[in-house]
Amino acid sequence: MFNRPPSASKALPREYRSTAEKLFPPKGFSKGKGPSIGAAESFANTLGVGGDYKRLWNIHKSGQTTGDFLNRFQNNLDLLIQKTWVEKSDEARKEALLDKIPPFISRIEKGDYSGALEEFGAILQELAYLFFGVQSNKDDFSEYALRIDPQMGLFWWYGGQINGGREAS
Repeated sequence: MFNRPPSASKALPREYRSTAEKLFPPKGFSKGKGPSIGAAESFANTLGVGGDYKRLWNIHKSGQTTGDFLNRFQNNLDLLIQKTWVEKSDEARKEALLDKIPPFISRIEKGDYSGALEEFGAILQELAYLFFGVQSNKDDFSEYALRIDPQMGLFWWYGGQINGGREAS
């Protein structure tokens, strides 16, 4: 699903490309540098979740717990997975995906962001499979999702970028 061609950003609509490339420059970042907070905020706004991003960033800056935010995120993700209709043969996959959510949330709570990011990539890949079936395994999946809905496609493109194009195991 998240195999990306070298010029994956060219698949993005022009209005998203500059925002996306601030997070994932085509030639990468200079050593020791990453995207700015402004780039992340701009990308969140493009995805339509800017307000949530700002609230989470303010919680992080103030040292408050992210527990409430994570609890809502987990509940919404669980509900999304549970309400997704799948073929009988994919029910076990759906249950396995539900089982991946608590350890993912636990890693975030413990501050293991690197491990959580890896799990997030695997979760996104399975979620895409439940939504789109084998289409999600094709090289042009992000382009396919962009044609269905640009914001959704941008989200799947983003997931592929943070997953580094690796296949989940």
